[in-house]
Amino acid sequence: MPDDAAARATAEEESAFSHPAVDPDSTAAYGDHPDQVIDFYAPRGERVPGEAPPLVVVLHGGAWRAPYDRRHITPFADFLARRGFAVANVEYRRGAALPTQGGTGPVAGRWPDTFDDIAAALDALPALVREALPQADPRRTVITGHSAGGHLALWAAARHVLPKDAPWRTDAPAALRGVVALAPIADFTVAEKLAVCDGAAAQLLGGEARFVERLPYADPSLLLPTGIATTLVQGRADIVVPQAVAESYADAAAKSGEVVGLTLLEDVGHFPLIDPAADACAVVAEEIAQLAW
Repeated sequence: MPDDAAARATAEEESAFSHPAVDPDSTAAYGDHPDQVIDFYAPRGERVPGEAPPLVVVLHGGAWRAPYDRRHITPFADFLARRGFAVANVEYRRGAALPTQGGTGPVAGRWPDTFDDIAAALDALPALVREALPQADPRRTVITGHSAGGHLALWAAARHVLPKDAPWRTDAPAALRGVVALAPIADFTVAEKLAVCDGAAAQLLGGEARFVERLPYADPSLLLPTGIATTLVQGRADIVVPQAVAESYADAAAKSGEVVGLTLLEDVGHFPLIDPAADACAVVAEEIAQLAW
């Protein structure tokens, strides 16, 4: 029943946001803007004896909109740190705090600033990690992200297959063990058809007038194959970013000749994936561990 689904989604969101924010062990800037910072969490849990802990890069969601910053995902970052991972929680510029045309809410993302920041953060990360988390093994880096952050994680791993005139393009694949994208906005065309987050993908690209033009530079489903191990984790009961979005990305990957893992969780919606109190969060940690170790 639609009402039951909405009630469950509300309860799941309330649970995920009920945890107090967890302060990082340190914070470093990768640029001059106040949002160009990375929080670092040292591993606190048990580790494989004699092995340096893997590094997990976390990209938060929130539809690329200003009200949702990295603080809401700090309990998840702490959850990973308590399971033995070194964690880098990346902040980035999101949409202006001004309402969209028509007054429906904050604008999703900034073009090109949001993409500038993810590229700059990932480029600066190796040096910052050496300083902030010297115990971490950067050779075992996994990038994860939730919702809009899942999009950014997939995009960050695909910079080497961006169009040649893209300013964020790299000459070689990122040095990643893999990507674990959590309920990602992974196919912009499907997301727009389903009105995901009130048209956030189109807003991120500068509106409907620029959507098609900018799609090849931003849509992960068009940036394949990457050659980097990728797993999507998706709740079957997700009504925020429906399962069809992840399935479309997986289909596009298969057509490109790349196998992408798709873990579908029964009776799970959007937010349990980053809720330390939910069983789904433990599944996410295991998926990360499978790639990191």
